[in-house]
Amino acid sequence: MRLARSLVLPLLLCALAGCGTDRAPAVSTPRQAPAAQEAPMEPDKDEQLAAALDAVTTTGEVRFAVAVLDPADGSTGVYGDEGPYDTASIVKVDILVALLLRAQDEGRELTGQERAHAHAMITSSDNAAATALWAVIGGAEGLDAAHARLGLDATRAGTEGRWGLTQTTAADQLVLLDAVFGQPEALTAASQAYVRGLLDAVVEGQDWGVSAAGDDDDGDEGDGSGTGSGGCALKNGWLPRSATGLWDINSIGRVTLDGRELLIAVLSDGHTTKEAGVALVERVARAAARAVV
Repeated sequence: MRLARSLVLPLLLCALAGCGTDRAPAVSTPRQAPAAQEAPMEPDKDEQLAAALDAVTTTGEVRFAVAVLDPADGSTGVYGDEGPYDTASIVKVDILVALLLRAQDEGRELTGQERAHAHAMITSSDNAAATALWAVIGGAEGLDAAHARLGLDATRAGTEGRWGLTQTTAADQLVLLDAVFGQPEALTAASQAYVRGLLDAVVEGQDWGVSAAGDDDDGDEGDGSGTGSGGCALKNGWLPRSATGLWDINSIGRVTLDGRELLIAVLSDGHTTKEAGVALVERVARAAARAVV
C-alpha cells in the first residue's frame, strides 16, 4: 500500500503536465475574410476614340481633332492632331460667353441691341453682329480675359480684329461647352440657359456637323450637304483661307445618343471644298459618339 501511495503524486503530476502524449495543443486560426472584389475599370475614352477613328483616312493637307465629354461622369476623350486650329465662326460662342460674363460683372442684363446681335450671331452666324459684339467685349484682350477665366489655356484670340482666326484646340472647346452645359460656375444658370437656347435655334442649313451623332440622325455617312439634324444644340464654323483656298470646318455642341448627353467638338482644316469638310466632320462626330456610348 505504501508503494501505491508513492506512485499517486508522480502519476497526478504527469497527468497534469500531459505526460504520455505528444499531441500539440489546439490553436484556433482566424478565418480570413474573402478578398474584396475590385470595381470594374471604366473604359479609357482616348482608347475608345482611337479604336473607332484610326481607320478614318484623310488626303492632302486635311487634319482633324475630336474631343468628347460625358457629363454623367465627367470623363473625356481626345483624338487626332492636337492643333491649334482656326476657330472660324465657332468663336462666336466664345464672344457670347465673354459678353455675358461682362454683363454679370456689371450687374446688368444684356441690352436689347446686344440681344439682337447675339441672336443673329449664333442662330444665323451673322458676321457683322459678331464684329459689333467683339467691340463690346474689348476685342482680343477681352476675349482672352474670358478664356483665362474659363480655363481655355490653349486658346488665343485673333489679332487685328480677325476674330475668326482665333486659335484653339478640341480639348479647349470641351471646356467652353462645359461652361455652357455643365454646372453653373463662371456663367449663371440664367446665362447658361440663354446660350443654350440660341445654340438650339440654329437655322436650317447651318445645323450640320456634330448633329450627325445624335439620336435623330438617319445614320447615313453624310455627303456634306448640310442636312444633319439630331435635335442638338450646336455652332459650326466654316472658313476658306485666302492664302491657300483650303477650308476650315468646325462643329461644337451637345448631342443625345441612346438617351445619353454628350458634348462634342470636331475641328478640321485643309479641305479642298466645304462639302468635303462637312462630310468628314460628320463622319468623325458620329464615330466618336458611338465609340463612347
